[in-house]
Amino acid sequence: MLMIRKTIFIPLLVLFLALGAMAQDNHMVPMSDGTQLMTVVYKPAEGKGPWPVMLERTPYPRPPKGARWTDQGIVYVIQSVRGRFGSEGEFRPFADEGWGEHQDGADTVRWILAQPWCNGKLGTYGGSATAIASGLLSPATSSLTCQILQDGSTDFPDNLTYQGGVFRKSLVEVWLAMGVQSPEYADVWRAQAPESDYWLNYDANARVESITSPALHVSGWWDIFANSTVEHFMQRQARGGVGAKGNQKLLMRPAAHGPWNVQSLKFPKNYDEFRVTPYRNRFAQYWLAGEENGIMDEPAVHYYTIGDDTSPEGPGWEWRTADTWPPFPTEETAYYLSDDGTLSADASALKASHMTYAFDPEDPVPTTGGQNLALPYGPYDQRPISTRSDVLAFATPPLDEPLETTGHFAVRLHVSSDAPDTDFTAALVDIYPAGDDREILMLDNIRRVKYRLGNRKPAPPLKDGEVVLVEIDLGHISWIFNTGHRIGLHVSSSNHPRFEVNPNNGQPLPSPDHPSRVAQNTVHMGPEYPSAVLLPIRKQ
Repeated sequence: MLMIRKTIFIPLLVLFLALGAMAQDNHMVPMSDGTQLMTVVYKPAEGKGPWPVMLERTPYPRPPKGARWTDQGIVYVIQSVRGRFGSEGEFRPFADEGWGEHQDGADTVRWILAQPWCNGKLGTYGGSATAIASGLLSPATSSLTCQILQDGSTDFPDNLTYQGGVFRKSLVEVWLAMGVQSPEYADVWRAQAPESDYWLNYDANARVESITSPALHVSGWWDIFANSTVEHFMQRQARGGVGAKGNQKLLMRPAAHGPWNVQSLKFPKNYDEFRVTPYRNRFAQYWLAGEENGIMDEPAVHYYTIGDDTSPEGPGWEWRTADTWPPFPTEETAYYLSDDGTLSADASALKASHMTYAFDPEDPVPTTGGQNLALPYGPYDQRPISTRSDVLAFATPPLDEPLETTGHFAVRLHVSSDAPDTDFTAALVDIYPAGDDREILMLDNIRRVKYRLGNRKPAPPLKDGEVVLVEIDLGHISWIFNTGHRIGLHVSSSNHPRFEVNPNNGQPLPSPDHPSRVAQNTVHMGPEYPSAVLLPIRKQ
């Protein structure tokens, strides 16, 4: 049975309601096609305006009272998206937020800016689904003053509906069924392959040059959208339009989707000392209220570094700042796989070899922690699954000194299969010293062989014995392996139900009309096929 956190589907804003006095007005705001959307406007009780405005568009029930933005002299506007809670039209999750057939976000921005209570300063706020709506709005208008994007995704084909070309089964199905009570929409998304033009309207990164607004990007290392958050920050900071480029902030917490209580490691007391709400308020006050609070003179990035939980004094276990991400120069160091189960940075010792295992879609490797929503989340011990016959486990010798890894991680595998298409997974683990022996999950992901050239470039079916290169993007984190620990890597072909299983028959999804089959999957190693995990190691 799925373990559903009680607060998963409550908009994050509800957690920050304020009880101060305010004035409330309800409006049915017409969109370009005449559809009217229920829109509630909360004005500060003091002053006559006009005021700056914070907009949130939501598929969730609107909170019964206004948010704390009014206590800061900011009008708070919350709007129900099409087909939800008093709004007219058909509900199509996230289809009408950006630059598609209906541009409801941009229409709403224009309506707000025309109101006498708006002083021309307009920001957007969002957490989770409302952050997704806000992020998709960003390329559709140049009229935003700022944005706050918390725990959301801006690129569906790479980080929401799919990862590595594989359908994110649990996340999509559970959220649609329980979050917005639209389980039938899972079939709509599932029917659209990663390379489909359908997804062009769900990828703000592809339109980043059109984005003009500063933004605060907030997530956690075990959030379902951690990688999307970091990547979107980097894209906007380096390639955004005028107003966006150079004006982005990133906050990466030791947290999952919403909650800080990641319980699979023992965190020191400082893990939650950097609070999101005060920082978020300072960002809003600077851009919307013109408060010279110095926030934009401070480092662009705040992030938390993970360490050994038996050594709470360090190394690691600290908040850090940086001007960019990655936060400092690193050396991408390859640790090569060997058929004796070792990982080594010594390329000269490579010998030609391979390892084969049977991947049975009817008996997939179960999801055990990681970046999940409705499944157990966080840095779980992988020992319950690492001894399976369909999991290849590799490790370095114990480290002689601490090793700091911060930035982007990846795995490159040279693979073959007797199936026309299959998947490969990789999990990076921190193996604790003998006597403890935990294999703590750092990062993991998947790649479908068909999409080894990218989601927009499906490759032809594999030929039996054909060796191809597959890269698995593990994402970002800051982690220090302590003395005596070992760097570990697990390779397999499934992670279920986080990801849909590959039927190994060339079909994109399991189907009773096309029986699945067992695949003999092989990882090749050696000078010709240097399979490796790539770590961003801090330069000394």
